[in-house]
Amino acid sequence: MFYKKKVKKVKNKMAYAQVMALGFFIIIAIGTFLLMLPISNQDGNWCNFLDAMFTATSATCVTGLVVCDTYTQWTMFGQLVILTMIQIGGLGFITISVMFSVLLKKKIGLNIRNLIQESVSSMKLSGVVKLTKNIFKGTAIIEGIGALLLATRFVPELGFFTGIYYAIFHSISAFCNAGFDLFGRFEQYSSLTHFSSDIVVNVTIMLLIIIGGLGFIVWMEVKENKFHFSKYSLHSKIVIVTNLILIFGGAALFAFFEKDNLQAGMGVYDRTLSSLFTSVSARTAGFNTLDLANLMDASVILHLVLMFIGGNSGSTAGGIKTTTFVVFVVYIWSNIRNSSGCNIFGRRIGDEDIKKANMVLGLNLGLAVFALMAICASQHLQMSDVLMEVFSAIGTVGLSTGITRDLTVFSRCVLILVMYCGRIGSMTFAITLAFKRKKEEVLYPEEHINVG
Repeated sequence: MFYKKKVKKVKNKMAYAQVMALGFFIIIAIGTFLLMLPISNQDGNWCNFLDAMFTATSATCVTGLVVCDTYTQWTMFGQLVILTMIQIGGLGFITISVMFSVLLKKKIGLNIRNLIQESVSSMKLSGVVKLTKNIFKGTAIIEGIGALLLATRFVPELGFFTGIYYAIFHSISAFCNAGFDLFGRFEQYSSLTHFSSDIVVNVTIMLLIIIGGLGFIVWMEVKENKFHFSKYSLHSKIVIVTNLILIFGGAALFAFFEKDNLQAGMGVYDRTLSSLFTSVSARTAGFNTLDLANLMDASVILHLVLMFIGGNSGSTAGGIKTTTFVVFVVYIWSNIRNSSGCNIFGRRIGDEDIKKANMVLGLNLGLAVFALMAICASQHLQMSDVLMEVFSAIGTVGLSTGITRDLTVFSRCVLILVMYCGRIGSMTFAITLAFKRKKEEVLYPEEHINVG
């Protein structure tokens, strides 16, 4: 009896992985068709299929890599299509569909509740519908406040209606960690360089990125327990502490590496602001206020590390996630010290979590190596540029040194696959393709090998 239940659970997990993969694929397909339409393009012609698919994948997977400037290529209709895909991709299509079901007063069955649990990375099934409602309300409030703050800067410069539209667009893009922008009106592919010294724009965008990347579960715990850190779950403790270390540690390292390069001649104010913004955005957002094409090699490596780690589980962010990174580090440290278990904050991390973290890390590294070899074999590019592009895609970040639009058809297809895997999760993608429905019943004899 116990064995049958275990098998059934595995089958359900398989179904959830397939639903996630298929759902994002359908959204990308619809978005590709809509972006191809003449009404979506500034020149009034049909868009190239690959350009439309690359943009749709980047928007749905909240990445931000683009092969054409968002402002100069797409009409307002096309931009709204992109914004819709960003919002759906950020919150997750399951969360959106459940909210429609709630509004229509439809019953939410057990299978759908299980899907919600998987989608938002909830550790318990009870209360997931209420959690979904809170996610939807919280998102609307945070994006609304962000839009109002950005409007105080955009409206005086762009006019009332354009300023409001830009404020809403960039608030959603920042909260969903997408990195799409409309400031090609000043200079193509310029991102937020026009506002590099504007503290309101910088701080608002940073806060939206951080809040969106914290994870929905952490939101609820902060709301419930306020500043009583001891009451937080182990997950939330790891997320909050790791985020603080990565944000301020990354900013300090970036300021040190670029003091005589990109930040040469800057005052303390501008250097601090640009360093913090770069550290926050490099994790998964994709906005930039400095020209990344001229980074020092040490800064490129720093970006690769931050992009690979990414944000947090159950959030709008990408990457292997901070919890995966911390579990891996604690696992190594515990084994070096020969500790009895992987312990952190007075708790022991479970064996299943350690196994999952190692799988995620290994699969993402394997995917990155595959993409690097594939792109380098198809065309001659500088290695540092390809590294930035690949890690940006797999971490759904969107930062680039500018080579995206120069990639061959094959290289773009590789990045489309990498962005897709980066958003749904490399492990989910692998499970979808290779999962065995029936668990192995036979254990083979154990034999040791020499390792290390």
